[in-house]
Amino acid sequence: MTLPSHARVVIIGGGVIGCSVAYHLAKLGWTDIVLLERKKLTSGTTWHAAGLIAQLRATKNMTKLAKYSQELYGGLEVETGIATGFKRCGSITVALTEERQEEIFRQAAMARAFGVDVERITPDEVKARYAHLNIDGVKAGVYLEKDGQGDPANIALALAKGARQNGALIKEDARVTQITRAGRRAASITWETQGQTGQITCDHVVNCAGMWGHEVGRMAGVNVPLHACEHFYIVTEAIPGLTQLPVLRVPDECAYYKEDAGKMLLGAFEPNAKPWGMDGIPSNFEFDQLPEDFDHFEPILESAVARLPMLAEAGIHTFFNGPESFTPDDAYHLGLAPELDNFWVAAGFNSIGIQSAGGAGMALAQWMDTGEKPFDLGDVDIARMQPFQGNKTYLYERSKETLGLLYADHYPFRQKETARGIRRSPLHQHLLNEGAVMGEFAGWERANWFARGSQEAQYDYTWKRQSFFENIAAEHRAIRENVGLYDMSSFGKIRVEGRDAEAFMNYIGGGDYAGPVGKITYTQFLNKTGGIEADVTVTRLSETAYLVVTPAAARLADETWMRRHQGDFNVVITDVTAAEAVLAVMGPNARTLLERVSPNDFSNATNPFGTAQEVEIGMGLARVHRVSYVGELGWEVYVSSDQAAHVFETLHRAGQDMNMTLCGLHMMDSCRIEKAFRHFGHDITCEDHVLEAGLGFAVKTEKPDFIGRDAVLRKKDEGLSMRLLQFKLTDPEPLLYHAEPILRDGEVVSYLTSGAYGHHLGAALGMGYVPCKGEALANVLASTYEIDVAGTRVCADVSSKPFYDPKSERVKV
Repeated sequence: MTLPSHARVVIIGGGVIGCSVAYHLAKLGWTDIVLLERKKLTSGTTWHAAGLIAQLRATKNMTKLAKYSQELYGGLEVETGIATGFKRCGSITVALTEERQEEIFRQAAMARAFGVDVERITPDEVKARYAHLNIDGVKAGVYLEKDGQGDPANIALALAKGARQNGALIKEDARVTQITRAGRRAASITWETQGQTGQITCDHVVNCAGMWGHEVGRMAGVNVPLHACEHFYIVTEAIPGLTQLPVLRVPDECAYYKEDAGKMLLGAFEPNAKPWGMDGIPSNFEFDQLPEDFDHFEPILESAVARLPMLAEAGIHTFFNGPESFTPDDAYHLGLAPELDNFWVAAGFNSIGIQSAGGAGMALAQWMDTGEKPFDLGDVDIARMQPFQGNKTYLYERSKETLGLLYADHYPFRQKETARGIRRSPLHQHLLNEGAVMGEFAGWERANWFARGSQEAQYDYTWKRQSFFENIAAEHRAIRENVGLYDMSSFGKIRVEGRDAEAFMNYIGGGDYAGPVGKITYTQFLNKTGGIEADVTVTRLSETAYLVVTPAAARLADETWMRRHQGDFNVVITDVTAAEAVLAVMGPNARTLLERVSPNDFSNATNPFGTAQEVEIGMGLARVHRVSYVGELGWEVYVSSDQAAHVFETLHRAGQDMNMTLCGLHMMDSCRIEKAFRHFGHDITCEDHVLEAGLGFAVKTEKPDFIGRDAVLRKKDEGLSMRLLQFKLTDPEPLLYHAEPILRDGEVVSYLTSGAYGHHLGAALGMGYVPCKGEALANVLASTYEIDVAGTRVCADVSSKPFYDPKSERVKV
């Protein structure tokens, strides 16, 4: 086979995801598609995958992709003539603890909101569907009739054949050795096969290299954080009389079971995994397996024999140990790499590659074809990964945990335990000294709550009220009634400077940035459909400089969005996150506290809401931004990192006789939900129209030209199809987190995009989009609403305005 000198796209890697991307691009009419596989198709991870195919994922769009995979695999055999082994045999997940029961019942409720058929079943009903199972200790189960299983290698080969039938060129035994860059583009790849080498120039590159994805990314200067881990399963000898069974998951025993051709496969996601390939993956690795480690697997097997007694009589035919790649957060990588404008990634599938590959390939192909995400892919967008997460030591340490997290209890607020302490605020030790309990977000150690008195400064997880529930309540009260101090240093800070800074900001964002120095604008960056790509505040620092402040995890994505739309604007865009610490002083007595430590004027006349000014604090200098994400009078104090400790000590000391309270970021989420402030990535995403999100006030369509303007004007003419509303449970006991179904007049119509407990209002609150095409707001609000909490319907009040301080009077006093 002769390889071309140029291709529209070169796909690196011939596992199931590489074949899926090639298949879907070809289906979209792309020509000049070249897929290069270093050895043989499927020879890395795909060939030994267990082939479990489930529909339900943690979010609506991930579920949409998994459902698409099922539908695709069901028709591939007819299209290509290659048997995929796809069977809808159903799946059962059982709970052995009350906590796991709560989790799977919440997942079942979520499934209904996402259009997935799911059934809650009793232990006896579990037994009726899975007679071989010992149900001792089983509390409950959930059954998904349309879940299934398939032959992983043949699914990939069918996708490859489908791609070839539509014109794609697939070359095996062709290893990529170099990727050449030209500016912000990958210009060419160099390949090697059987002693020959060649080069292909290309318009696009897709990294589908699986556990080699990190290495391939490095060739192009692209960060693809993933690490291989050993993954174990056994296959028994044939068991007489064994017939097709549903896939069975017993996550409390870290085990899954699959009947296959009269044999049983038992696989494990053990809590402490074994990373592999620390010194790189051997160049000759092909259809290989790793050495057996029966001692490591034995605890899983021991529990499994008790759970499925027939295993005690069945001989072991195969003890398999093969490598699979895992990412730092257990979500795969998909999308356009931040470092380049034509380098795409689809890798790191965390042992769910077969069920994900169909949908992921479809979504990536559509994104590549149109230049726009087909829907929100924030959960898996490669731009969520921080640069430091490509560090090999970090990946080694984190991967020990992430494999096991697949079957761990997915408690709310659960924190990663490995690879911690990497990014620290200048105030880190000060906060620890005061009892801070740290969580990790985008690598940052952040004070989430403060232990009091003799209370242990650690999480104690549950789906009910957690051990720190009252701590958050006390911090919440301090913000509402007195004054609180908390660290916001992790929030991203991007400086935009140059002679065209004002013009650039007015193009990139929906707000008006032409105001005086010191003006703060709450704003969104929109895409061409009016969806929200970023939710930020923009402060004018000078005639030619702005500071864009963004959520910690969104900093890289937002900076990349600006760079990709910089065009000919004469500006310099710089990440300055680490340069300044940020302390929030919030609450009715915030002004009093600041006046104690500063000679500056904090009155409305001098420093009204939405403005910034430079001040003295103690013996240091700072800049105070009068804004609030908690709905109270307050200031964010920006201070250079070298003076941050002094400013903290000054504020902390001055607040002692005022009963000032140190607060954590769980409090911030509790306060913001009462005020119906949107959370980017949950309540507002790239597929949520800014007007339907209730943020039309932040968009200034009188400006002549900005990204998304036409879409905003169209929506104004067409009217809203959805409205983001706030809900408050009438029962103060249940807790809300996210994705709970919303019922309108008894019918499921949507789900909560976020939820938290409102300690001032005394009930859990959430937000969610409700369909309303052609309806007046009054009619939407006149309906009866309930929220499904783990299968129990709870009545809820509804409002289009915040339940707390709807006129926003408290921030302006």
